[in-house]
Amino acid sequence: MTVDVNHLHLGVDDIERSRAFYERLGFREHVWHGDVMFMRNDHGFDLALAPHGRGAMPDWFHVGCRLDVPEEVRKLREALDTRVFASGDEPDFVWFRVTDPDGYQIEVYWEDET
Repeated sequence: MTVDVNHLHLGVDDIERSRAFYERLGFREHVWHGDVMFMRNDHGFDLALAPHGRGAMPDWFHVGCRLDVPEEVRKLREALDTRVFASGDEPDFVWFRVTDPDGYQIEVYWEDET
């Protein structure tokens, strides 16, 4: 039996502000369940945004988003430049990290898996 991870539930201070940020990463509003908004991307991954504020997370905690080609990573890094706090660009691994409006770390990357 294989279990696929298919959603992440985050507590946020302002759902509309977080929605605007995650739309830039390819998520779209999908459905509301009470006061929780679920966004979905083209791969069917759901992101639940709930008005609960951010909990304490360890410094290493982040959400990873893999893209298909390094050029997509570079283009998105440029678009989100004001939020980028770390990045790297090696022949086999291109990545950057940004913070969302609530301080969660988002890592966008491509890696050569050959």
